[in-house]
Amino acid sequence: MGRSARRRRLAWALGGFLFTAALGVLLHYLWGWTGENRIAAAFSAVNESVWEHMKLVFFPAFLFSMVEAWFQDAPGFLAARGLSVWVGTALVPVLYYTYTGVLGRDVMWADLAIFFLAAGAVFLLDLRLRRSGRLTSGWQQAAGLAALWLLALVFVLWTYRPPHLPLFLDPRTGLYGVPPGPAMF
Repeated sequence: MGRSARRRRLAWALGGFLFTAALGVLLHYLWGWTGENRIAAAFSAVNESVWEHMKLVFFPAFLFSMVEAWFQDAPGFLAARGLSVWVGTALVPVLYYTYTGVLGRDVMWADLAIFFLAAGAVFLLDLRLRRSGRLTSGWQQAAGLAALWLLALVFVLWTYRPPHLPLFLDPRTGLYGVPPGPAMF
């Protein structure tokens, strides 16, 4: 790969991180700003559960990935991005439960650091995976795309009908998912 192609990839990765970080912060507040609109709930945080904070990494990275896929015809893009988005999103609960298990409580600055680390991990891992050139087969591309859309579907579904597990519990209110209101599904 030439120097200009590497620079383009790096520029996309930096842009993706900045987009994900900025939009993720906005999505933390969007549900409240919209008067608790039940459609906005699908992709913004509706409470302080770890699950809802995972959405703040996933949806901006997902949106950016769909735009980037439109402009790029890079070998291995969908497979690498699908895997890296899953890993970055999974880092949120892994890091959160690790540090709160050690400290016995949560700390706001650590929560913010986890968000930015997870967003950065999405695009750094993507760069490494694509550089390796191992995820270029057709089935891997299809699996990467399917993985992204499956996770998007699960995030939406479990926002409205979350399992009653600690990952989905808002520690401040004791509620799961969107608070009771007019039925959406």
